[in-house]
Amino acid sequence: MTRGTTAPNRLRRVDRWTTATQTGSLRSAPARGAPPGPDAAPLAVDLGYGASPITTLELYTRLRAVSPRLEVAGIEIDPGRVAAGLAFLAALKASDGGRDAESRDSGPYDGLTFLRGGFELPVERPPVLIRAFNVLRQYDEPAAWRAWDELCARLDPSGVLVEGTCDEIGRRAVWVTLTPDGPRTITFAAHLPTLDRPSALAERLPKTLIHRNVPGEPVHDVLAAFDRCWAAAAPHSAFGPRARWIEAVTLLARTHPVLARPPYGGRRRWRFGELTLPWTAVAPRAG
Repeated sequence: MTRGTTAPNRLRRVDRWTTATQTGSLRSAPARGAPPGPDAAPLAVDLGYGASPITTLELYTRLRAVSPRLEVAGIEIDPGRVAAGLAFLAALKASDGGRDAESRDSGPYDGLTFLRGGFELPVERPPVLIRAFNVLRQYDEPAAWRAWDELCARLDPSGVLVEGTCDEIGRRAVWVTLTPDGPRTITFAAHLPTLDRPSALAERLPKTLIHRNVPGEPVHDVLAAFDRCWAAAAPHSAFGPRARWIEAVTLLARTHPVLARPPYGGRRRWRFGELTLPWTAVAPRAG
């Protein structure tokens, strides 16, 4: 069981990025062989949502804006947290037009639910999205790699796992996207007015990388290079922290494989304080 620390809007950065970059997966048809009807709607899972269900509700609201039929299941291993989630949902339904709180077929918050479980994902069909944030911090590195494998094996063929960590109020975050074939991208995201240097994001690296931030490892090289670009971009601070970040990312792209085109890159994404690279740019060295 995780500490359960959560707060409204803590995961806004990753949710905003997910809705902008993973629209194809979120809107994808169910895997071949899925039963017809409502149960064939695409499914997203919020794994380990914590002591409060608020971030699961926020995920549901944000994903439904780009995929109106998508359903969301918040999953927790602690039965008390699941009970709190269900009570929260019932109260929401009851207060929104007085609809039947038990109705799943119509009315507000249709397709949102809370379940007890863990990495086995107690859902009836493979999800097109698994968001697992601040879940693997308590595991050692080998266990984190195994969790990645286990979760990816449960994805829909078109699905994606978004796994990462953020600070308590969501100002600094790092996440990795994975498909059933393995890791694909890594994203660094920050509230730029409070960022002193890009390498400060190292404390939010996923568990598979956090102990690899040492000389000789690719992730250390990326962060060190980013710090140098950040220093070189200091004159752009006169135009604000966004301008400095965009210039630093532009400089980094000259020496590293920064994803510079939509939907992952370009000024539209960089202005949010984001940087996305292919996983191969940071993958640990063998041995």
